[in-house]
Amino acid sequence: MRVGCPKEIKNHEYRVGLTPGSVREYVAHGHDVLVETGAGAGIGADDNAYRAAGATIAKTAGEVFAKSDMVVKVKEPQPSEWMQLREDQILYTYLHLAPDPEQTKGLIESGVTAIAYETVTDDRGGLPLLAPMSEVAGRLSIQAGATALQKANGGRGVLLGGVPGVLPGKVTVIGGGVVGLHAAKMAVGLGADVTILDRSIPRLRQLDDIFNGRVHTRYSTVEALEEECFSGDIVVGAVLIPGAAAPKLVTREMLSGMKKGAVLVDVAIDQGGCFETSHATTHAEPTYEVDGIIHYCVANMPGAVPVTSAHALNNATLHYGLQLADRGLNAILDDRHLRNGLNIHKGRITNAPVAEALGYEMVEVQKALAA
Repeated sequence: MRVGCPKEIKNHEYRVGLTPGSVREYVAHGHDVLVETGAGAGIGADDNAYRAAGATIAKTAGEVFAKSDMVVKVKEPQPSEWMQLREDQILYTYLHLAPDPEQTKGLIESGVTAIAYETVTDDRGGLPLLAPMSEVAGRLSIQAGATALQKANGGRGVLLGGVPGVLPGKVTVIGGGVVGLHAAKMAVGLGADVTILDRSIPRLRQLDDIFNGRVHTRYSTVEALEEECFSGDIVVGAVLIPGAAAPKLVTREMLSGMKKGAVLVDVAIDQGGCFETSHATTHAEPTYEVDGIIHYCVANMPGAVPVTSAHALNNATLHYGLQLADRGLNAILDDRHLRNGLNIHKGRITNAPVAEALGYEMVEVQKALAA
């Protein structure tokens, strides 16, 4: 199979779908790899590094899309990219389709087989290809929130760790999954007063054990959510419903009860965001203000640290990518975790949460592939 890797074109996205190390693995499996010139510049990997790994360098993204049997990316394809996809081609990347009807329509019309990193599963019920970026985003959420909290950036002017004689800042984390765990780790490390809200009692017990009393855990009700948001200096939205749009847990009305200059960091923005007042921002203009509350809603947070995040992502995606390259659609049929990753095939939606969110009929994977 010929595997292609174009350069990412989303605003301030410096990650790359294939590192030189991953290219070597594909080549060792007997595949041809085509990489767009400059694709790895954001992680310090030049064209010569890719040539040394066995890749052929393409002059344009158009060449990559035209000549590849499988396209490996990081972020969802932009309009100029999905127009170049075609039937009998595999797209392997993050998609986040539920809040994005335009991209969904474009992929349906292309006929491509689209596999979303964020819905591939594992034997433990986790999302192994989403997890590394959730770890990065969770940790970054505190860095970003602490920066936005500075007075010069519009925030309250609070130091998260405080100093002797002055109370530390308060961080509220909504959701105790991978993002929430890593956000809490960073916030605790900075000396903040941290509360995690979740609706799973077993998960709250796990978190209590992990942090050994260094964070507060609280069952998430409307009342608890309001109280913790009202008292928080930074509120991190770390809610995930796999494949589906994120629920709007913090309403605009609730902003009036928050401290002026507090910061909302919406890590769920890729799935539409969990704050009613959220809309996607970029690293070029990461924040905006609503009713005196600073919002940080960058849709590709890990793109800010591409060296770390590109390698972490490749570590996770390589295994399934090699299966797809080695066995094509048979890999999807034979592996239930890859089946869960299939979102679109030849114009049909094969993921239930995406179909429900956007009003499409969902077709079972086996039926779609058989057709």
